[in-house]
Amino acid sequence: MKSGLNSILLALTVLPAGAALAQDAHAGHGSASANSQMKDMDHRQMKDMDHSQMKDMDHSQMKDMDHSQMKDMDHSQMKDMDHSQMKDMDHSQMQGMDHGSMQMQGGSAPADARDPDAYSGGFTLEDGPYALPGPRQLRLADEHTFYGVLVDKLERVDNGAGHALAFDTRAWIGRDYNRAVLKAEGDIEQGKLAEASTELLWSHALSTFWNSELGVRYDTGHGPDQGWLALGVAGLAPYWFELDATTYLGDNGQTALAVEAEYELLLTQRLVLQPSVELTAYGKDDAERGQGQGLSELVAGARLRYEIDRQFAPYLGWEWATALGNSADLRRIEDEATQETRWLAGVKFWF
Repeated sequence: MKSGLNSILLALTVLPAGAALAQDAHAGHGSASANSQMKDMDHRQMKDMDHSQMKDMDHSQMKDMDHSQMKDMDHSQMKDMDHSQMKDMDHSQMQGMDHGSMQMQGGSAPADARDPDAYSGGFTLEDGPYALPGPRQLRLADEHTFYGVLVDKLERVDNGAGHALAFDTRAWIGRDYNRAVLKAEGDIEQGKLAEASTELLWSHALSTFWNSELGVRYDTGHGPDQGWLALGVAGLAPYWFELDATTYLGDNGQTALAVEAEYELLLTQRLVLQPSVELTAYGKDDAERGQGQGLSELVAGARLRYEIDRQFAPYLGWEWATALGNSADLRRIEDEATQETRWLAGVKFWF
């Protein structure tokens, strides 16, 4: 109760003084007089005073007021108070503020800091048995040479009339931007290589998901052997389709286009369904090799694999192949089937 009366009395004292300070320049002597009386005012009893109504008070004449005893005053309601005129306030008496607890970064390491070489047994990058040769011991990933071998398909093929062993492999060596790539695929029948296609390519990264491929291809088996120049692109299309498209220029001006697309559907983390489609076309007829002008062959299928390990997965599959256009006519002339259904069982692995 006493504290409340003190607050009211003090408020009645301050408000007239604030009004006097708000007078114009002609009342300058009066303002100075009021200010001189306020500098000795004891504000310690003003901690419960509500300042929320004092937002229009002019504090420009209060630069000599002693605020050292106002540490308990509640200023939470003073958010609308105009402090723009307080630029001349003297803060020189705030030297008692303690910044000693504000430890800055830097200085010596603490006594119990971990030795940076402790886990390496004292060896560093520059000396010892683990030192790398050359002026730069640390190298970026795209500066290292890597290699890999992928056996994408190694499978037994049963088409109802017989069976064969088919393979589709690739190996590469190089860096992120430039690699040498070797591709090989073919069929083995009765222990002999029936037909095969081998490509040696230079792969160059065009973007994050696409590589260009330039090189040569050599076919053996069906008809006379044939060599090709190859130019294509391979990569990951939107929605995670793996795409490989290559154009070829062969003997006697023959041209060809091969496009292959695959998609992997994860049924579980280890059970993967992989549908695929392949399309082949030629620029002109070549009866000796069974190549007809235009769209030549379409192969579609699916393989269901189980990844026992991420690097090894057995699979079962089904494939349907059909000859198209002039190629189908050439097969009929040779009394060969134009369509074929194949059942597959094989493994996929890489290292």
